[in-house]
Amino acid sequence: MNIIKNITLTFIMAISLGASTVAFAEEAATNSPAATSVAETIAHIEKALIEVNKSDFSTARLHLKAARSASEQITGNEAIVKQANAHVVQAQILSNSGDVKKSAEELTKALTLYKSL
Repeated sequence: MNIIKNITLTFIMAISLGASTVAFAEEAATNSPAATSVAETIAHIEKALIEVNKSDFSTARLHLKAARSASEQITGNEAIVKQANAHVVQAQILSNSGDVKKSAEELTKALTLYKSL
């Protein structure tokens, strides 16, 4: 009877230890610098989109520059990040020329790509 109790107790302790390890791994994944960089990049692009739609290109440029620097911290999915960054660069070029509509379209494309990460 003691052997069964010891085996059961050991089994329960092993399961609880495994479950806590998985919980810590999930928490670390959601608080990773890459996830923070994605959220920061998305926030800057959304702010830039608002400013472009208001035709405030100087503020939009600042947000686009911040979005590009934040996107450098993103790891993994290099192809998507590269494509999204190309849309941000194109939006910067279009905002410099004062094209609100096309710049907003490029930012929307970039935003969609970054949100897919």
